Amino acid sequence: MEIWWLRHAMPSVDPDVPSSDWPLSADGLAAAAALRPLPPPGATLLASPEPKAWQTLETYAGRTCSRDARLREVDRDEPFGPGFRERRRAYVDGVDHPGWEPRAAVAARLQATVDDGLAAAEPDGVLVLGTHGMALTVWLTSVGLLDDPGAFWAGLGFPTLLRLAADPGSAQPPATRVRWLG
Repeated sequence: MEIWWLRHAMPSVDPDVPSSDWPLSADGLAAAAALRPLPPPGATLLASPEPKAWQTLETYAGRTCSRDARLREVDRDEPFGPGFRERRRAYVDGVDHPGWEPRAAVAARLQATVDDGLAAAEPDGVLVLGTHGMALTVWLTSVGLLDDPGAFWAGLGFPTLLRLAADPGSAQPPATRVRWLG
């Protein structure tokens, strides 16, 4: 089985609207449509309910997807404005900010989505998950795939597609059940 993680494309930023409600920008829609490789027709598609995430996945795949709140971005109290990149990078690197969701909780909800998605997918199928940069970085760190979470997060594009092989039947911990494909 494979897990494909899709970090959302560039949203249309509006400081008067919560970031969880931002839709994709025109450039974001074009970038999502240009992604390759396309998922196979039978792939299971799940996305965060945030418009920027599900719009990226649906535009990329060319069909509708199911939405799963567990794929949302990190819950946080964060002011809009300068310094957000530094705060976010510090968070994925292990700094506990007051009012921010604990990384262990983020990793657990994404792992539960992976487990449920793999159980529902076709054997030897593909599970495509549309999510957000910090949440994805936290999960990848939790399964032992990142040595430098901050650098990884800082290097993510809008959008980014990651492919992993998964062995959902393994009795091993999550870190030994996944590996990079590309």
